[in-house]
Amino acid sequence: MVLALLGVWSSVAVVWFDLVDYDNVIGKLSAYDADGDGDFDVEDAKVLLGKLEKERSTKEKAEKERLEKEGEEKERIEMERATKEKERMEREWVAKEKSEKEMVVKERAVKEQQAKEMAAKDQEWLKNECLVKPSKVLFFVSAKKKKPKLLNKFEKTIKTEIDAAEKLRKKGKVEEAVRAFETLVLQYPQSPRCRYGKALAEDGLAEKMLSNDMLQKAIGTYKEASELPNATPDLIKATLKKRAERQQFLGRMRGALATLEKLVQIFPEDMALKNDLGVAHLLIGDNNSAKRVYEEVLATAPSDGFAKVHYGFILKSENKIAESIPFLRDGLESGDPGTDDGRFYFHLGDALQRMGDDSAYKWYERGHQRGHFASVWQRSLYNVDGLKAQPWWTPKDTGYMDLVKTLERNWRIIRDEAQSVMDKTTGLFVPEEENLREKGEWGQFTLWQQGKAGESCRSVPKTCGLLERYPEATGCKRGQIKFSVMQPGTHVWPHTGPTNCRLRMHLGLVIPKTGCKIRCTNDTRAWEEGKVLIFDDSFEHEVWQDADSYRLIFIVDVWHPELTQYQRQTLSPI
Repeated sequence: MVLALLGVWSSVAVVWFDLVDYDNVIGKLSAYDADGDGDFDVEDAKVLLGKLEKERSTKEKAEKERLEKEGEEKERIEMERATKEKERMEREWVAKEKSEKEMVVKERAVKEQQAKEMAAKDQEWLKNECLVKPSKVLFFVSAKKKKPKLLNKFEKTIKTEIDAAEKLRKKGKVEEAVRAFETLVLQYPQSPRCRYGKALAEDGLAEKMLSNDMLQKAIGTYKEASELPNATPDLIKATLKKRAERQQFLGRMRGALATLEKLVQIFPEDMALKNDLGVAHLLIGDNNSAKRVYEEVLATAPSDGFAKVHYGFILKSENKIAESIPFLRDGLESGDPGTDDGRFYFHLGDALQRMGDDSAYKWYERGHQRGHFASVWQRSLYNVDGLKAQPWWTPKDTGYMDLVKTLERNWRIIRDEAQSVMDKTTGLFVPEEENLREKGEWGQFTLWQQGKAGESCRSVPKTCGLLERYPEATGCKRGQIKFSVMQPGTHVWPHTGPTNCRLRMHLGLVIPKTGCKIRCTNDTRAWEEGKVLIFDDSFEHEVWQDADSYRLIFIVDVWHPELTQYQRQTLSPI
């Protein structure tokens, strides 16, 4: 348009104002004469603009096509790269899966070999140590567990559907398994097996979710399954046993006891169920009822090893030491399931020691070989693996130098407060109740128990005030802080503490010049007034008080120094 206007105004200028050399301008613009009429006018401009637009359109189209081709080429290259990357990752995944499978196969082979070796050792132990007859050994080896019959007649017709849901559960797809069994329960509401499968799936889901509510739901479903008509005896037994087990897991001990009582009522000839019932009584502290149950079992099955070790354990708790020994020993020698337990080795050895029988150490050694004790000397049962183990410690060894210095600097203050709360008539505190004395009088006055201060601190405020800034002692959930007074003529049996997670400090407060000593393993030492002795009470120790006046010490348990802060916070109290 500019060119067109320029052409028009050039003509006007020449004609009316004679301002421009017409021939000169037209000569320059003749190149733009698009319609061939010899001049450049509006028509020429229109034609020229159309050509330019077409040229521009052609150029834009060509550019667009070029860009599209470049984009397609880039996309093709990117696709090729992505395909190669995918193929590479697939190769790596296949290689990794193959490696993992090979590792699993190797681990399985190792475990199978270990199991074979352990079985061989067990059989050798049974033959050589327990003097069991070969026929009995062969019975244990060859006996096969009978597969329980869980399906009733109708359920055999829907076995394929049950198996499909069960397959999901066994593969760990517990959410899908729950839904599958819920569908089956809706379809077949009178099927005990479908209901039992639902309970097992809910149980698995509870474990995955760490949900007590879901576990409680499973416990209810187990009950429903056991009460449906046409449930097979094997299914009733399996369902109620599982229910009792899960009730115990939740701490519902009396509920578990009721479930087991029902089981024994339904299956009175099953000695294993009676044995479980005896344990349930023990778990609620009803030793008398447990004792009656095991007496019934032994009257029917006198060689039942499980009943023997538990009956022996109960007799020993009643301080019937000599009577407990044959039951504990025979039960352990039977090799029956449930007898290979550190507690039974512990109590048999302890009973033998109290009877002056040195064969106790043979049983301690056997317990150590079976993995129940860290060593013959260190026989605690509630342990953390890998902690430094030595009977006697120095303050420097523990790292608790400041605590030791505080106790030793202030021993007279601690002694005076202890004497102020002693019973002036008997010279005692609360009597020791752990049945550790052979003879004599031994009393204790506890300030902290399982990491918690008691009311006793009001009576000895200065002593408690000294200790409050030492969490290694006051926060020791597996120990105590207490005064201990022992009268002349007292002997404490050789014994071990329950855990390797603590060390025990003894501060001498009132110590007779002679007659008082403590042995830990084979090293015997004596207390001194105002001085701290430190030992690991998970090792065997023994005490004698043969002086002519009382011995008074202050006991402070501290965390084992190698325990982490996390372990100290999370370990259960003892």
